[in-house]
Amino acid sequence: MGLDDKIRNSAQETGGKAKEALGKATGDEEREAEGKADQSSANLKQAGENVKDAFR
Repeated sequence: MGLDDKIRNSAQETGGKAKEALGKATGDEEREAEGKADQSSANLKQAGENVKDAFR
């Protein structure tokens, strides 16, 4: 299950980067903020996965 979660987190981070870039390109501050939030969420989830892996 850990690998699936890592893949989902990576996909969420990539989507967040794309959303942030689109927001910057179009001047849409809300979309840019959503992209940053998605990236932060993915990074927190990834940190949790790393902690779980450390205890295995």
